[in-house]
Amino acid sequence: MKHLPITLLRYLIATLGLALVAVGVALSLKSNLGTAPISCPPAVLNLRFSGISVGTFTWMMHLVLILFQLVLLRSKFRLVYLMQIPAAFVFGYLCDAAIWACAALPAGSYGWQLLWSLAAVVVTAIGLRIEVLANAWMIAGDKATQVLAEVSGAAFSNVKVCFDVFFVLVASAFALIVFGHFFGDGSHHVIREGTLILALLTGLCMKLTDPLVCAAWHKCFPRGMC
Repeated sequence: MKHLPITLLRYLIATLGLALVAVGVALSLKSNLGTAPISCPPAVLNLRFSGISVGTFTWMMHLVLILFQLVLLRSKFRLVYLMQIPAAFVFGYLCDAAIWACAALPAGSYGWQLLWSLAAVVVTAIGLRIEVLANAWMIAGDKATQVLAEVSGAAFSNVKVCFDVFFVLVASAFALIVFGHFFGDGSHHVIREGTLILALLTGLCMKLTDPLVCAAWHKCFPRGMC
């Protein structure tokens, strides 16, 4: 019981990390220069089925990724991995909230678009590091990458690249079939240079933001959180 407050604090802080990643998704969509690879399928599906939100398609996709892990691991699938289910719902609804909150931001010129795309990189980088430090919620996209790397024996970074390419190809194929465009519906761009910016620069940005986030973490939280 004495660890319960720290556990709750971990989940609250991890939820803050998820919220920042969700803001990154919203900013990338606002930029109209393309979103992160893993968000491409939910975003392009929303263009076709606008009655279903991006966040709803996001948690649906995460549930599919959890099933994918179950198929890969079978008897090695641990009960703790089921925490990805509530994490999927939380993240999905945070995405919808962030998209709503960012709706009023200006994004008319290319300068604004590029600004929001780069802001998405920074916010996502900080959010991801907070998630890792909190060690609570598990997001199915990252966990599925880790599981496939372990099962296949391939390097995590290589599997991550393959997953990113897969998500982009699936979204692009759907957009081409439904809209006749590779990158979206013709006016809304799910896949563009912003997709490449987020795929390549988020990891590089974390090298700059991680020391700051980690320093703040160790200064603000008790040893039991470290």
